[in-house]
Amino acid sequence: MRTAPTEPGGHGLLEGRTVVITAAAGSGIGSAVARRCLLEGARIVISDAHERRLGETADALGEELGSRPAAIRCDVTQESDVRALLEGAIRELGHVDVWVNNAGLGGNGLVTELTDEQWGKVIDVTLTGTFRCLRAVLPHMYERGRGAVVNNASVLGWRAQDRQAHYAAAKAGVMALTRSAAMEAAEHGVRVNAVAPSLAVHPNLEKVMPPGLLEELEAREAFGRAAEPWEVANVMVFLASDLSSYMTGEVVSVSSQHP
Repeated sequence: MRTAPTEPGGHGLLEGRTVVITAAAGSGIGSAVARRCLLEGARIVISDAHERRLGETADALGEELGSRPAAIRCDVTQESDVRALLEGAIRELGHVDVWVNNAGLGGNGLVTELTDEQWGKVIDVTLTGTFRCLRAVLPHMYERGRGAVVNNASVLGWRAQDRQAHYAAAKAGVMALTRSAAMEAAEHGVRVNAVAPSLAVHPNLEKVMPPGLLEELEAREAFGRAAEPWEVANVMVFLASDLSSYMTGEVVSVSSQHP
């Protein structure tokens, strides 16, 4: 297994921009995106359904980078929370240039054994939650005539994996939602793109993976390892920046394995 490279420094890609990141608590992709946005010069608001972990993440970012971001609790399954997040972000930042939809929920289950509740919960958080956030923030961006949305999908939207039907269906839906929303948003000067990571390992993921599966998935990757969360975050920041100004409706695979 190869070791990950050293994380690069900031390049001012989001200098002066304002960014909102959902599901940013903990040590996964969301908090990595938040950290990367700060390194690239943005002012940010982070949110998560887990209030304690959200506060701890904000404190950790502030301690490391000298600027504690505003933190607003938001459960993306609740329309009132999503609206409150947008309103709170506008109060904190003045406006929103970039919105990162990172909230998602996984799990394992055979199609023949998944309950309606299990299926519905994953779809509600992962797909419908992304839709709720788009529905809230796009009018704000339309009024300003600019903005960028970055959604977090997954290669499982393309790639088959057993016991992942609910998660794969939700992430495939995020991909389709991204493409359709991008066509509507283009006339308003707003871009909507997504990333599709294959495998980004963090402690929370390791806790919910069945024994041996993580090692099996890592072995399939060309580099023989999972991505670091910051490696996915770098691509999300690229899609949020002016470097991707002609890209919209795209789903960029962050993977070392062909779908």
